[in-house]
Amino acid sequence: MTSVKKYMNTEDLKKYKKVQTISREIIQFLRSFIKEGQSEKEIAEEAEKFMKQKGINSYWYYNLGAMVFVGKRTTISISGKDYQPTDLKVKSEDLVTVDLAPEIDGFWGDYARSFVIVNGKVGETEQSKIPEIVQGINTETIVHKEFQNFIKEEMELQEAYAKMNLFIDKLGFENLDFKKNLGHSIEKNIDDRKYIEAGNNIKFGEIDLFTFEPHLKKKNGYYGVRLENIYYFNKGKIQIL
Repeated sequence: MTSVKKYMNTEDLKKYKKVQTISREIIQFLRSFIKEGQSEKEIAEEAEKFMKQKGINSYWYYNLGAMVFVGKRTTISISGKDYQPTDLKVKSEDLVTVDLAPEIDGFWGDYARSFVIVNGKVGETEQSKIPEIVQGINTETIVHKEFQNFIKEEMELQEAYAKMNLFIDKLGFENLDFKKNLGHSIEKNIDDRKYIEAGNNIKFGEIDLFTFEPHLKKKNGYYGVRLENIYYFNKGKIQIL
């Protein structure tokens, strides 16, 4: 059975972990920064400012450090080539999604989270006064746990795609991704990514690191939620980077 340690050396893995740790620190910072009245542009600018302070020297996704969506714009799925943050402002009761793409010397981070806005600031999921948002974020956690429980190194990406989309559908949600995939490999070149998508017979054991990032909306709902992690295999067991 293949393992990430067979084709990724310890030093490279440490470098990826460093960048992803910075991603988590940015998200933690944004939890205290994001407030009612701030725009997508302001949040994106502050996220990139914080990244630079942490040593991020470039962004791997079309030179975008942070894609920010507010309110009902959270359902939008769009390529970074076409994305522009807007002046739409956060409301007192709302949802904000941030998707980060930091890079240090060719080593990527990739991390996305949705923030619940309660009484004008970021709160805990269950505090939201909008049931659809609560259900959406809780569903993301359920979907990630299901993914972790069944995925194997010998499994083809298309098998994971089919199983997870069926699982998402049974939970009453839909996959919003504009390419209909659920994640991709972490590479050195953006065009080399392998996607968790229909028709892809590459096995998880053939790639070092990969994201799982379902972009979900409740059927007939109004908000899109995101939860993204980078995963890898270590001695046959799935790990979060």
